[in-house]
Order: sequence, then C-alpha cells, then structure tokens
Amino acid sequence: MKYIIGPMRLPFLVLAPACVFLGMAAAIWAVGSINSWHAVLCFAGGVMAHISVNALNEYGDIKSGLDTKTTRTPFSGGSGVLAEDPSKAPYALATGLVSAAICAAIGVYFFILHGWPILVLGALGLFVIVTYTPWLNRQPVLCLLAPGMGFGTLMVNGTYFALTGVFSWTALLVSFIPFFLVSNLLLLNQFPDAEADKTVGRRHFPILIGKKASAVIFTAFLVGTYVAIILGVVLKLTPAWALLGLATIITAIPTAKGALQHADDLPKLMPSLGQNVLLNLLTPVLMGVGLLIG
Repeated sequence: MKYIIGPMRLPFLVLAPACVFLGMAAAIWAVGSINSWHAVLCFAGGVMAHISVNALNEYGDIKSGLDTKTTRTPFSGGSGVLAEDPSKAPYALATGLVSAAICAAIGVYFFILHGWPILVLGALGLFVIVTYTPWLNRQPVLCLLAPGMGFGTLMVNGTYFALTGVFSWTALLVSFIPFFLVSNLLLLNQFPDAEADKTVGRRHFPILIGKKASAVIFTAFLVGTYVAIILGVVLKLTPAWALLGLATIITAIPTAKGALQHADDLPKLMPSLGQNVLLNLLTPVLMGVGLLIG
C-alpha cells in the first residue's frame, strides 16, 4: 500500500481543499446558497487532481533518476518511497491515472449539469497534470505559472462554475490569490532541488537565472497576492471582510526576507519553506471565511 499512498503525498493534499473552499465561499457570497452534494464533488475533484499530479510527478522523477539525486526536505524532493524500490513505479503511474480519471468523471457530471465551459477548464487542468513533469518543467515561464493556474485559475473558477453554472469577475479575482501563492510554493521548493533538477533537463527559474534573482520573483508574487485581495474590495468584487486574507502578511514578510537573504543557504532557507506552506493554506482560507461572513 505504501507505493500507492506514498506518491499521493498525503500531508500536502490539504492545499486543494483550501483552494476549493475559496471558490465555494465566493459562490456562496454571490448566490446565497449552494448544493451541498455538488460542493462535496468539488472537494473530491480537487483532491483527485492533486493526487494525480503528485503521483505522476513521482513516477516521472523516479523514471528520470531525479529521485535518487535530490536533497529531500520536508517540503520538497518528493516522498522518497519509490527511491527505495524503483520497480514499484507502475503503482505511482496507476495511482495518477486512476485519480485523474475520477476527476474527469466528476467534470463530466458538471458538464451534463451546466454545459461545455467546464470541459474547457477540465481539459486545461488535465493538460497541466499530464505535462507538468515531462514538459512544463523545461519551460521556465510555464513552469512558474502552471501550478498557480492549476490550483488558482482552474480550480477556483471551476469550483465557482460547478456550484453556480456561471463565471464571474469575483471568482476570477479571488483565483489570483492561489495563483500567486501556489506558483510561489513550487518556485521556492525548487531552490533545494535546482542542482539535481538541472542534471535531468529541467529548466526552471532557479536554474535559468539563479536563486537570488528567483527570490525577487517570489517576493513580487507575494506582493501580487495582497494587491489582489485589496483590489477585490476596492472594485467591490468582494466584501470588506475578505481583507481577513491580509492577516498573513505578518508571515509573508519574514518569508520573503528569508528567501531574499538566504536563497543559496538551504539550512537558513528552511524556515521560509515552512512559512510558505502556511501562507498557501491560511491566506485562501481566511479570505474564504471573510467572503462567508460578508
């Protein structure tokens, strides 16, 4: 069982519910009430999508030999389960494909309910899942933006559409919060892996322009997160209570400072890696709570 459960990376699967929760909260704020069963399906679809990308990533990394070269941390480098016995890699592949199929089936249900637009989001999501490890990791800009698009643009707007049958400017605006944060999550997690990643042909920003310059991008994306939160209230797309998301600035500042000062020093960078995870979980949840209150 560990060769199935390990590649899922269970401790990290709380990210998808946090992003789905933000989309659900936006839908409730906009329309007043939602179908509880549909909300459950949205959470299930989000988790299945996350399991799929994790498992396929583990499969790709063991096949390329990367998993035997990385310096594993609690936040990066994969689960390490397949490195113990690479012959079990097909279990990770099967896990990724089955979870992707379940996610697709949920998408088909909402297609029957609401029409074709959900298929566009679903197709883009599956494209990101399948191509992230073998191709997107070799395109610096796409590698940076793809995680945020998957968990932000697609997951939040997809949740909103699945629950309401329409798109909205509110959903688009709030989707920028996980867009910036999740892109940042993968960006900072690439710092410890940069040297190993380079040996297997990956080409992300820490490899292309170095870690110190990448830390500037990381800081800019953090700023973008909080600008988006404020902009939503200024444009009256979200209630004032959505500013609850700004509470995580007290964590964001030392996180950015640590990344800028210790980009090349992994032991000193570790606190920023942990704080970055908290930012990804707490900020969309706090903003979602604000939407529900508002």
